Amino acid sequence: MELSVIKIGNSKGIILSRMILDKYQISDKIELILEKGYIILKPKVETRKNWDKAFHKMHENGDDKLLMDDVFEDEKFEEWSK
Repeated sequence: MELSVIKIGNSKGIILSRMILDKYQISDKIELILEKGYIILKPKVETRKNWDKAFHKMHENGDDKLLMDDVFEDEKFEEWSK
């Protein structure tokens, strides 16, 4: 695919079509990788996006219970006081 480099203010850039943005799920940010003479554009995925909402919903549903004890009976806290 051939794209034109256009002037944007004091810089230059490219415009990606809606089809490319949708196909590769590009929304707000991309990662630019320079590798072996190539420029690679990769969608930037926010791995923890909306976790706060999901945790709030879990709390409302009572699903935020510990799956295992946070302190075990055989733990020795003396090791941490050194």
